[in-house]
Amino acid sequence: MFGKKKAFSSARIDTLVGQGTEINGDLIFSGGLHVDGKINGNVVAEQGSTAILILSEFGRIEGEVKVPNMVLNGEIIGDVYGSIRVELAPKSRIKGSVYYNLIEMAIGAEVNGGLIHQPDGLQSQKVLEDKSQWSGDNEAATEK
Repeated sequence: MFGKKKAFSSARIDTLVGQGTEINGDLIFSGGLHVDGKINGNVVAEQGSTAILILSEFGRIEGEVKVPNMVLNGEIIGDVYGSIRVELAPKSRIKGSVYYNLIEMAIGAEVNGGLIHQPDGLQSQKVLEDKSQWSGDNEAATEK
């Protein structure tokens, strides 16, 4: 905004999933990933990396996304975990919750789920552990 250059505009792309390509299974990557095709599985950046995912308006992911930095303009069916920054472009459609440290949403972006702030890149694993703890506590309370 106000003439500032976007940090992601010069992101290095190491991997491209082209339009018309479909991947069935989890994808683990480092560096930059650009998706124009479809991925049926989880998309996860290597632990400790500053990887970036760019999902174009033609891209679709059915599964969880755990990437520190991302620019989303396509469709995701599953939860999204962005430990550093999440940018939702105008045509992004997310059916699931978004866990973020910093978020930018353009007019037209759609999230059908929760927006959960995790300051300072709180690890998504911690969130998953907390979820299982809550469900375990509820089961224990029900049994008594």
